[in-house]
Amino acid sequence: MANPQDQDEVPEGAAVVPLIPENAGINPLFLAVFHALVFLEGSSEEILDSAAAEEASQFLATYLQRLKFDDLRRLKEDLNRMADHARKQKWSAEQQELIRDFFKHYGIKES
Repeated sequence: MANPQDQDEVPEGAAVVPLIPENAGINPLFLAVFHALVFLEGSSEEILDSAAAEEASQFLATYLQRLKFDDLRRLKEDLNRMADHARKQKWSAEQQELIRDFFKHYGIKES
């Protein structure tokens, strides 16, 4: 597997966000899902089949919608930490908007 920090090897059209350090305090499982969603939804058709990517994204969203109680609270906390990290690292406005609107975008109910 390629080194995730070697951005020179990422093909044009592949949607990626920077590697988030362990000391950011964000659940690694959430980071894995977040990175997958960014890749699936943001990559061009030259990189991914759009129908397959959309179906995979919808399945991931469905699983996220099943979160309840403590898991939902932890996800909110992770999103807050990620928003702080993204702001400090000067991520693009589009990337920060995805974090801010994550619950709405993926149909996750907050209660």
